[in-house]
Amino acid sequence: MKIHLVPAAAGLALLAGVGVATADQVIITPEQQTVVREYVERHPLASISLLGLELNVGSTLPDTVELHEVPDVEYRYVVVDDRTVLVDPGTRRIVQVID
Repeated sequence: MKIHLVPAAAGLALLAGVGVATADQVIITPEQQTVVREYVERHPLASISLLGLELNVGSTLPDTVELHEVPDVEYRYVVVDDRTVLVDPGTRRIVQVID
């Protein structure tokens, strides 16, 4: 009986881990992407350089970086190394890199 419970428990733990990882993912709707792209094109920012920071989803921007609001979107944007990035203002983590 114990032999059958170990794989079942491991499977449940794995599924629980997958559920947590999925909850952390940010989904930006096509409508939000359109709003952001149009707003960024109309309100260009000067690019800043952040040495040692890789522009990846999940990377955290330092508190010294000013984030700019996009109307009707919960995320903020900034241009780093000539690439526009969307940032969660609460965590300062990059949620999307716009090319």
